[in-house]
Amino acid sequence: MNDLAHADVALVCALHMEISPLLDRCEKPRKYVGGKFTYRGGRYRHIRLAAVECGGGPSRARQATQGLIDAHSPDWVVSVGFAGSLVPEIRTGSIFVADTVENADTGESLAIDLKMPVDSEHGLHTGKLVTTTHIVRLISEKQALAEKTGGQVVDMETYAVAEVCRQREMKFLCVRVITDDTTADLPPEILTIFGKTGTQRAGAVAGAFFKRPSSVKDLWKLRGAVHEHAVTLAKFLDGVLMQLVPAPEQVN
Repeated sequence: MNDLAHADVALVCALHMEISPLLDRCEKPRKYVGGKFTYRGGRYRHIRLAAVECGGGPSRARQATQGLIDAHSPDWVVSVGFAGSLVPEIRTGSIFVADTVENADTGESLAIDLKMPVDSEHGLHTGKLVTTTHIVRLISEKQALAEKTGGQVVDMETYAVAEVCRQREMKFLCVRVITDDTTADLPPEILTIFGKTGTQRAGAVAGAFFKRPSSVKDLWKLRGAVHEHAVTLAKFLDGVLMQLVPAPEQVN
């Protein structure tokens, strides 16, 4: 393989907004479309970084991860982005690093070799992340999922990414920022705009606003909060990337 295509770290996310604050700091940013996925990359300090935006759901995440590995042969693959909390002690804005990921439908799980201290007072948590095939919007749904699986956090991509990495013998990590917790249901327009599987549909935003004008305020507030959470994620990932790929002068 051409060494120029090699990435030190490859990121898998559902949406560009999840990692845009991080990618905005890259030098010589690049973007290309391969099949139904968008790939981005650049040099983040001394690190060659690649990323793929897969959209929502395990199936797309699996395909995108395979394509990312084939194209860039990364040393590390990291599942990053937004997630929902299933337990009261993990609140919005917290960072969650998974030590176990589970398929909610099959109950299959994968352990991640993780050596990271918990700092719950400062919003850093570790534990089990559960991957579903649909958006978990209601508090009651989150409580039921937590009871069923023992999971603390939910998303729609990570188990699929981790499974591909296990099959390909790739080093894997999962870092998520919590954008919704157990204090409130997500607005119903989330399903109108993204569908149950998390894939955004053209024209759905206008339709949602027409049906319930007050949703403009709800979604605008959510969008602002989500951007702040993405910035929080970028700041944490900065430290993670430096640990995964130390600067040359730090290597003995």
